[in-house]
Amino acid sequence: MSDAQQSSGVRKFKEQGGAATMDPRPLRRWIGSRIATHVGSERYLLKQRRKAESQRKKSGSPHIVEYFHQTEDGYSHLALQKLAALKERYDIELRCHLVQGPSGDNLPEPELLLQLASYDAKLIAPHFGAAFPATEGTPSSDLVAKANRVLATLDDEQFAEDATRVSEALWRYDATALEALASELGEASDVDTAAAIDAGTSRRTELKHYSGAMFYYGGEWYWGVDRLYHLENRLKSLGCDRRSEDGLLTPSNQIASFEPDTASELILEVFPSLRSPYTAVIFDKTLEIAAESGVQLKVRPVLPMVMRGVPATMEKGIYIFTDAAREARALGVPFGKMADPIGEPVRRAYSLYPWVVSKGKGNEFLSSFLSAAFAEGINTNAMKGLRTVVERIGLSWSEAQGHLGDTAWEAEFEANRLAMYEAGLWGVPSYRLLDSEGRQVLAVWGQDRLWLVSKTVKDLISD
Repeated sequence: MSDAQQSSGVRKFKEQGGAATMDPRPLRRWIGSRIATHVGSERYLLKQRRKAESQRKKSGSPHIVEYFHQTEDGYSHLALQKLAALKERYDIELRCHLVQGPSGDNLPEPELLLQLASYDAKLIAPHFGAAFPATEGTPSSDLVAKANRVLATLDDEQFAEDATRVSEALWRYDATALEALASELGEASDVDTAAAIDAGTSRRTELKHYSGAMFYYGGEWYWGVDRLYHLENRLKSLGCDRRSEDGLLTPSNQIASFEPDTASELILEVFPSLRSPYTAVIFDKTLEIAAESGVQLKVRPVLPMVMRGVPATMEKGIYIFTDAAREARALGVPFGKMADPIGEPVRRAYSLYPWVVSKGKGNEFLSSFLSAAFAEGINTNAMKGLRTVVERIGLSWSEAQGHLGDTAWEAEFEANRLAMYEAGLWGVPSYRLLDSEGRQVLAVWGQDRLWLVSKTVKDLISD
């Protein structure tokens, strides 16, 4: 698809509503798939990077990295701890913004998101050379408001140096320390603080994003400490590393390897869906880790979020797909040629799932479908595409047709969803690690966390 065709496709897509829907019309499905394939490609990414660098040089601008801080967000607390080191290591101009959290269709589970961010940030902090106070829950609204008033007084230079101290006091729930910092650094009025947050949020919206703990450079977004390695590698490629050293300030964490069959007493539950780019990226890696370690793997599929009545905006959909494509390339996983299976293709596939499981091919079937939809561009909305998914794992299409439309899967999948929510999770892929007694050891969300699952398994079997 040429740039002109892609621009035309985006216009048509917006005319039809832009956001993902449960059962898109064929044209909408085709346009959305083509756009995702185009913007997620490495070719497009590199072209956009070259364009951004050309424009920067032409304007004589420095390398400007923008950071968007959501004060009550645990991931933002970790990101703050990297600002001063980034600024020292790389020849960049850092601009910092206060922002509101995601809202509307970009925030499907507001009551769960901040709790999960706090819990998850505590888990990952040591692995990223960061710290997180051992407090429970999230800060009160009064403490958050106080912290925002202090942060609103800081210029970009001060933000990189002093914002971490403010955030540490906030996450220790230390009102006395916050008051002392307000005396030292200053405290903006409520009106000026609201104006600063509105300005930062507007800037983020202008750049087409919705979340906190985000870094933006040259047309590309990087989420928190998890994606800093992409930003660092890009800056290094542009000659911005003042030290010209090997290695990164914040490298990605690697998935652990195992001696065969060493974790057979542990149970790993994985909650995938067939319309999740991140599931497509990590599902086969999950199967590999389970097979290598011997952990008892329980795959518990759920309906895609959109098919559970959770809307998704166009900006969120495009970010997710491009981010997943970037992660897939880093992992060396085939990905990027999309044929969106939302709606009827997913329902048809799930109607076959109990029969496929009875044949001992459940995981192979999910893997085959995900590859078709997200790596090969096979149209599973057509029976020919679904037939390909079935037959290439050695099953009979004629036998499969007798199970199309079955509804036996629905009760099981709803039970899976409820179990996922009970663990404080709601997106996919999610992981729940249980000990030999069935007690929960770990519950995390995202393809980003298979490394943490693998490290936790390794720690448990080493004790």
